[in-house]
Amino acid sequence: MSRHDADNHGGHAPETPATRFLKGQHVPYSTHLYAYEEHGGTKVSARELNVDEHAVVKTLVFEDELKKPLIVLMHGDRKVSAKELARQIGAKHVEPCKPEVANRHTGYLVGGTSPFGTKKTMPIYLEQTILDLPLVYINGGKRGFLVGVHPHDLLRVLSPKPVSAALEK
Repeated sequence: MSRHDADNHGGHAPETPATRFLKGQHVPYSTHLYAYEEHGGTKVSARELNVDEHAVVKTLVFEDELKKPLIVLMHGDRKVSAKELARQIGAKHVEPCKPEVANRHTGYLVGGTSPFGTKKTMPIYLEQTILDLPLVYINGGKRGFLVGVHPHDLLRVLSPKPVSAALEK
């Protein structure tokens, strides 16, 4: 089985804008399919993959006071302090986008949002402690589909700005 084949549920990993982006950037990744649960979030994906929820990275779409979208990559077991994020990025105010707005910006359905291969190019902010992990699991562009990547590849291909805006859930 190649590293691009699904390693569980016997299915084949889907081809998505995210996997095409990763292949185009020569990023090695593993594929992980699991049974998606509505509103299950990273707790479900971590359980299904048998990995620590801290290593599952959420792709969150926020907007600033001018309605400009931005992406925040955050540990699955943490939430974003909107106040702290706004302060660190020099915005007056940031808040999560409504699902339909996030879908328009990224081209992905909420629950399947990946930072790779988004429809619109947006600034990306990364919780800096993600870089301390040996491997992270991040959405591959479809609900129930994560890819395992090295955090330093995130730095290389996304050029995110590191921030410190994590709060305990």
